[in-house]
Amino acid sequence: MARKIDESHETSDYMSDRETVSAGKLHFEGTVELGGTVTGQMLGILFGPESDVNGRLRFGGPVQIDGTFRGAITTDDALLVGEHAKIDADITCGAATIHGTVTGNITAKDAVALEPTSHVKGDVTAPALSVAKGATFDGLSRMGTASSAKKRPNR
Repeated sequence: MARKIDESHETSDYMSDRETVSAGKLHFEGTVELGGTVTGQMLGILFGPESDVNGRLRFGGPVQIDGTFRGAITTDDALLVGEHAKIDADITCGAATIHGTVTGNITAKDAVALEPTSHVKGDVTAPALSVAKGATFDGLSRMGTASSAKKRPNR
């Protein structure tokens, strides 16, 4: 049975182990534990500098992470990794702009930009990759679509 939230839901601690459907605004401060599926019409998602997330994120809109994230990230839209963010996850996205630290593979439909403060350890697959002076990148880059990269054997 899904838990439906029709009004704005604000709380300092929130836990859910089943599906949550939002028809309004969700605002959380403090500890949030979700053990199911969160669906709803959201414009974007932001994990602030104090966030510490373990799990899989699947989201249809833009995502910004300024804290710590471990697991997997999937969005069809843009991903922005803030300068102080620490991500240990494989990432699939529309486009990625990295200012912080990412350990994991990045696959983008459009482009990946590694900014001067970025540190990436993992492979990057995208039609376009830019690496700014000062960025560190330890991995392989595959130019082309994600599907064409999967067809090529590893060397």
